[in-house]
Amino acid sequence: MRFVLRRLAFYLVAFLVAATFNFLIPRLMPGNPADVMLAQAQGTLPPEAREALMETFGFINEPLYLQYLKYLGSIFTWDFGLSVKYYPTPVYDLLARALPWTLFLTGTATLVAYALGTLLGIRAAWRRGSRFDSVVSPLALALQSIPPVVVAITALFVFAITLNWLPAGYAFDPSLEPSLSGSFLSSVFFHALMPVLSLSIVLVGGYLITMRNNMIGQLGEDYVHLAEAKGLSDARVRYNYAARNAFLPSITALAISLGSVFGGSLITEVVFNYPGLGNLLYMGVIARDFPLIQGQLLIMTLAMLSANFAVDIACVALDPRLRRA
Repeated sequence: MRFVLRRLAFYLVAFLVAATFNFLIPRLMPGNPADVMLAQAQGTLPPEAREALMETFGFINEPLYLQYLKYLGSIFTWDFGLSVKYYPTPVYDLLARALPWTLFLTGTATLVAYALGTLLGIRAAWRRGSRFDSVVSPLALALQSIPPVVVAITALFVFAITLNWLPAGYAFDPSLEPSLSGSFLSSVFFHALMPVLSLSIVLVGGYLITMRNNMIGQLGEDYVHLAEAKGLSDARVRYNYAARNAFLPSITALAISLGSVFGGSLITEVVFNYPGLGNLLYMGVIARDFPLIQGQLLIMTLAMLSANFAVDIACVALDPRLRRA
């Protein structure tokens, strides 16, 4: 319990630091949401509306520390303010609609890439130097170096435009009403095939190389040689002994890579017009929607910290010696 409380305190401080930067950066930049809305209105709004808009978006004429305290109170109550681009829709509503799509897209792609990369990495390490290892490992390095936008555009051109096998974009058929019906769910999975595969291709190489290197390090340990000398089967030595200990750095790498997953999902969602957080952030940046950008970055920070905390707990469960670290 002391370990859990220490990690919780650390991540709470990290979240407060991220929220502080999130508060300061828009206020240090030139311009504000009220000026953006007045410029977009092209003279249809009276000048006196500026003060009301400034107060609406939290740019009030008060000392900075009072603004900061009100800002902290608002984020802990999930009140991110109103969106500039989608005014008067609250930012919370926009994020709540987009978050499930991003979680589905990135979660599915990450699980597929992690499972496939881990299994292939274990096999490549067990048969290091073989033809399988000579083909899979360089291929993984090549896939790891390809930018997500290249994979997404290539998949869109080949499978949607040239072959016309898969839909070109969006999350489901617009003619269907969102529900739990079989037709709607099948449309969701069908539209998610290209985005999920695009993200998985980018991620699988890193997981494969990480697991392969971890496994090679474990295969030289004494306990592995002892298990082999006992006459245990190759599968038991490979998975119950070597792979189990090689999982710890791999799980840590999984948490660290979540940041790049969100970055890759932004590009993938824009290319496939997928209605997730990445596409929403892109639209907010184009429109200089500061409240939307702030809320989005806070959600991404919270997701990253939560994933790292979950990995800390998982590592302790796999290796109890870490509790005394």
